[in-house]
Amino acid sequence: MAHFLRFHHAFGHSNFKPVSIRYTKPTNAFNLRLRCSSEAPQNAHRLVAQVKEKLKREHSTLPVGKCGRDDEEMILWFLKDRRFSVEETVAKLSKAIKWREDFRVSELTEESIKRVSASGKGYLHKHLDVHGRPVLMVDGSKHFPGEYEVYEDEKLFIFLVEKAISQLPAGKQDILVIIDLRRFQARNADLKFITFVFDVFYNYYPRRLSEVVFVDAPFVFKPFWQLVKPLLKSYASLVSTSSHHIYIYIYIYMDSPALEYNTLICLSISIMSNH
Repeated sequence: MAHFLRFHHAFGHSNFKPVSIRYTKPTNAFNLRLRCSSEAPQNAHRLVAQVKEKLKREHSTLPVGKCGRDDEEMILWFLKDRRFSVEETVAKLSKAIKWREDFRVSELTEESIKRVSASGKGYLHKHLDVHGRPVLMVDGSKHFPGEYEVYEDEKLFIFLVEKAISQLPAGKQDILVIIDLRRFQARNADLKFITFVFDVFYNYYPRRLSEVVFVDAPFVFKPFWQLVKPLLKSYASLVSTSSHHIYIYIYIYMDSPALEYNTLICLSISIMSNH
């Protein structure tokens, strides 16, 4: 089956031309540049025990159990993020656990986000991408600041991230976010919410975000992106790695030219530009 790859120009760059490919084995189609976890040292179990004991001693009021201060899997994940520094891990993880408690993450359900979910602005794609990552889909044109209470938008986002992580296949660790900007207008821009999104990934879900793909970003999005990019900390590299790399938008069609997500195989790669 032949599939067609279309490169859409990003912010005025015109170094790419449409190409077609013969698509056979999706998992070998492209090599993605992913953020890799630090290799666990031989004394990882001892470090986990140290963090666990330090949390118990210094943050005894934090909850225990799943995603609590004695969750060894979560402790190891944050140790990897903090390059196995016990002090840094305790500092970051204690804040994350407290945030989860205050936000009541464990209480989020389909029913609790039903109203805002009906807008269609965000959802988890029913299929994994070709590299086995859960795909969080966002339609930028359906987000209107002030239409819902801020906490409703935040709850929807957190619920979807939690759901995506729960669906990670064995051996996979991060998720892909695809943001459809084809009908994006200035009235859809929400600096406060996009900052919240990346702050949450950075502080409370470290290393869970593999990459972000902006689909067909219009010219009106450019000034908004220039405001947002400095606020994204290390995660800005997941959208644009340097002045010599850009993310391009890739559509692979299943016997149909229609840009519908039920016919879209989610893929993204980074390539060297010539500018």
